[in-house]
Amino acid sequence: MTSSASSSPLWIFGYGSLIWRADFAFVEQRPAYIRDFSRRFWQGSSDHRGMPGAPGRVVTLIEDLEACCAGMAYRIDPKLTSTVLAGLDHREQGGYDQLQLPIHFSPTEVVTGLTYYANPRNSSFLGEAPVDSIARQIVDSTGPSGPNSEYVLELDSALREINRVLAQDTDSHVAAIATAVRQLLSTAIP
Repeated sequence: MTSSASSSPLWIFGYGSLIWRADFAFVEQRPAYIRDFSRRFWQGSSDHRGMPGAPGRVVTLIEDLEACCAGMAYRIDPKLTSTVLAGLDHREQGGYDQLQLPIHFSPTEVVTGLTYYANPRNSSFLGEAPVDSIARQIVDSTGPSGPNSEYVLELDSALREINRVLAQDTDSHVAAIATAVRQLLSTAIP
């Protein structure tokens, strides 16, 4: 996808921090979902939620046939497409690429849009790990955008509301990580 402006609106699908921290101009936002992908805390973040040599963990999309991943879709004013994409390209530079895909608002209302995902071959991809290991890494990580635990808890809270609106099940991976993070934070010595 190019960054040039066109007459048709661009839809951006956010499934991580873009759900609760969209720092770009948009005309409309709507709860939405994509198919055949699962959200996983398998991407390292040395630029936002961790530091070089001590990355935090953030979400990416993993191909998963029959899966459904809820998030937030943003319609961008065609006149601002270049500006918004330039900002998102910078924000998502830590291993993320653009991916064009169908975005569903309902079973019958679908638009084509784009999202950012971390290809498993990127140098910051951490991959699968046990829930308790992921939670410990998250609790121990802080970066320029704040504590990694904030990212997890904000995402979990936002997804609960989106899934309620879309009448979908809770994201079990995010919920398990958030529960483990809350437990670690509650037992931390002040």
